[in-house]
Amino acid sequence: MENSATNASAKSNTPDQTKTMVTKDIIAKWSHFSEQDVAALKGKAELVNQVAAKYGLEQAQAQKDVDALLKGRPFGAAN
Repeated sequence: MENSATNASAKSNTPDQTKTMVTKDIIAKWSHFSEQDVAALKGKAELVNQVAAKYGLEQAQAQKDVDALLKGRPFGAAN
């Protein structure tokens, strides 16, 4: 039987892998964003503002949606 701690560390992602996964998740959820759009974002607050603007959402709803998508993962220079 394998140690679950070993499995968890083997599944750790590098910052670049995490960034790629987050970018793909954003594009999958919000198709109005391109890879270039996501790469240009400076941080989570800007992502929230863009989601609210592009989809006509209230800031609070956009914040909730972004938080749910990121699930604690870092995004951009300022989280």
